[in-house]
Amino acid sequence: MGVNLKDLLEDYGVIKQVNDLKELKGKVIAIDAYNALYQFLAAIRQPDGTPLMDSKGRITSHLSGLFYRTINLMEDGLKPVYVFDGKPPELKAKELAERTQFREEALKKYEKAVSEGRLDEARKYAQATGKLTTDMVKASKDLLKAMGVPYVEAPSEGEAQAAYMTRKGDAWASASQDYDSLLFNTVRLIRNLTISGKRKLPGKEVYVEIKPELIELESLLRELGVTREQLIDIAIFIGTDYNPDGVKGVGPKTALKLVKTYGSFEKAIKALPGVKVDFNYEEVRRIFLNPPVTDAYVLNWSEPDVTKVTELLVEEYDFSKERVENALERLKKAYRENIRTSVKGLDMWFKKK
Repeated sequence: MGVNLKDLLEDYGVIKQVNDLKELKGKVIAIDAYNALYQFLAAIRQPDGTPLMDSKGRITSHLSGLFYRTINLMEDGLKPVYVFDGKPPELKAKELAERTQFREEALKKYEKAVSEGRLDEARKYAQATGKLTTDMVKASKDLLKAMGVPYVEAPSEGEAQAAYMTRKGDAWASASQDYDSLLFNTVRLIRNLTISGKRKLPGKEVYVEIKPELIELESLLRELGVTREQLIDIAIFIGTDYNPDGVKGVGPKTALKLVKTYGSFEKAIKALPGVKVDFNYEEVRRIFLNPPVTDAYVLNWSEPDVTKVTELLVEEYDFSKERVENALERLKKAYRENIRTSVKGLDMWFKKK
């Protein structure tokens, strides 16, 4: 999902590790909501891959992750705001169809692995089967509202809206696993924010510590020696959600070299004999440069409504009353001690030149 810039960014040393989230204290972080919820659906499961469910058989992994992870972030002093996707661009239809097919194939492999008692494999396949429904998204929004955490409805791509909010100064950074946020012009991107901590490697009894990563767009462009428009062209070569296959045989390093040599995607293509482009690269570029965004949002954090959170999680979805009550005490304390005041954090990392 999204453009794969990982190797390129690692080669140029523009990824900074955040060792302690308290360094981000007081910062407003615009989180790609769908991206986070899918992470929770993938990670929060039983040993055999079964997701958390209530007595009615409804999946609750996303609510569990959203509730407890958000509290963790607020305890570290972050001010989270979740940004939900709106209508996807038409060019994304192929990518969405491929994701649906991938989930269906993963489900078949999961069921086969379970029937054969291969639980480690079953869990791996199960992590790819998660699907968000309209009811699941609504419950997530209801929970955030009850927790006193703001959320924003994007007209189209949530990552584009989050990036826009950083440009307006309403958020310090956007948070997503996908690098597309950089193409949408976010000031800063934080990865691994909602999945940091110890994670088991697939198929191995080995656990690794996953820490948040911070990437500043200005620093990235400077190190690569390209403009934002050229970064988008590099992504078009590699493949994005709007042209998943990219240009055959062109990887990140080659794409960088081509764009820096010829200046743009179209000039590079003209210089490559026999290369055919079967997608509208101009439309792909336009989506990244001028995505639909909105100013119709208000970012207010408020005291959690204990009654509403309890009604939703405990009475509606069968969460443990004791665990929810304990978590709510943590949430109230985090709000009163951290959220009502803003404290400087990582500004010294990125001084303007």
